Amino acid sequence: MRNRLTQCMALVLVFHFSLFIFSGCSGGYSFTGASIPPGAKTIAVSTFPNNAPTVNPQLSQKLSDELRNMFSGQTSLSVLPSGDGDMEVSGEIVGYDTRASALSSSDEVSMNRLTITIKVHFVNNIDHDADFDQQFSRYRDYPASQDFSSVEASLVSEIVTELCEDVFNKAVVNW
Repeated sequence: MRNRLTQCMALVLVFHFSLFIFSGCSGGYSFTGASIPPGAKTIAVSTFPNNAPTVNPQLSQKLSDELRNMFSGQTSLSVLPSGDGDMEVSGEIVGYDTRASALSSSDEVSMNRLTITIKVHFVNNIDHDADFDQQFSRYRDYPASQDFSSVEASLVSEIVTELCEDVFNKAVVNW
């Protein structure tokens, strides 16, 4: 009986110790891997203007919305559409082009590539050592036999998701 009582007391101590440890971690870590500085409550994500030579009219809104959704869904930060936040993401779309990416054995284009490039400015008003200005670029290949307009929406969706993941990881996942 005494051995059982000792085990129960040990479990209770471990449980309380665990609660104590985890309660001290609030604000610094999320289970998605995001590392948010203590004191950071807001992030402002501005709309990315489309300054690429070729413009997809939906791209600016799609990119900005997905970036806001990512920060909202994967962190405890309140997302502002623009303005002064504890952290701020702004930028522009600087590239949107499609070109040949592979030739067949008969020297005909067999694959095309859609590439989207964005320039991002990130400011961390809590820790300016984390600030950055960087370009991110992603692409998707598609068969040259397919009409671009028939695959454009799905390609853009995939690329935008990857670009947003890149920006999110660079901003708040300090691997």
